[in-house]
Amino acid sequence: MHIFLINLYLLVAGVLAGLTSSMAGLASIVSYPVLLSLGVPPVNANVTNTAALVFTGVGSTVSSSRELLTHRSVTVKTTIIALVGGVVGSFILVLAPASSFERVVPFLILFAGCLMLFSERSSAKTVTVRQGRSLIARIVSAGAMFLVGLYTGYFGASAGVIMLAILMATNNLTFAVNNAIKNFASFLANFVAFVVYAFTTKIYWAMVVPLGIGLFIGGYVGPVLVRYIPAAIMRRVIIVMAFALGLYLFVQEYF
Repeated sequence: MHIFLINLYLLVAGVLAGLTSSMAGLASIVSYPVLLSLGVPPVNANVTNTAALVFTGVGSTVSSSRELLTHRSVTVKTTIIALVGGVVGSFILVLAPASSFERVVPFLILFAGCLMLFSERSSAKTVTVRQGRSLIARIVSAGAMFLVGLYTGYFGASAGVIMLAILMATNNLTFAVNNAIKNFASFLANFVAFVVYAFTTKIYWAMVVPLGIGLFIGGYVGPVLVRYIPAAIMRRVIIVMAFALGLYLFVQEYF
């Protein structure tokens, strides 16, 4: 394929991935398969994808400044926990063999879909129940967020949807606010993982640039659209997309 067509292909994929990332946490449903289709090995496709995802994080953070500034406390706590997990996860990926990486990914993504489905059903709980959480519940919530950060550093596909599901299940903030917090925390976790990858494994830098530009555009536009799309519709679309990606990768790996 001609270099111009490859760059155009990556740019368009980046815009679509940026939209799905900033609106649902599912960038890799587009960008990861695109990199694989260009012949990039799975682990290298993952780290190249993570490097490019930093751009969508910048775009979505700028676009979501209104929501982030009005909910600083939750944003800071979520981000710190996710960052620590991201560092651990990025080192696990570097040390773990590629075969184990490829075989576990479909199950992680299917788990993300199940968690989002549970989050939708549990959204009917009252605010009083959420505000009255015990110390154990808060510890479990923090532990779950750490694992999301670890997963972000390890692979990242659908990590955002897992984080979004946890946030929606543990607070009474709106979908747009939780989505903004997810975008910011994921951005920093991806950035830390990217720094680790830059010194420990191969990143296809020529692909990062066009993909990253597209991700920035989609990442900026996504949070704006989320403010006007009903939360119920967004949740259902996210669930379907997560299951679709998980099943696709499962069939690809095991059949």
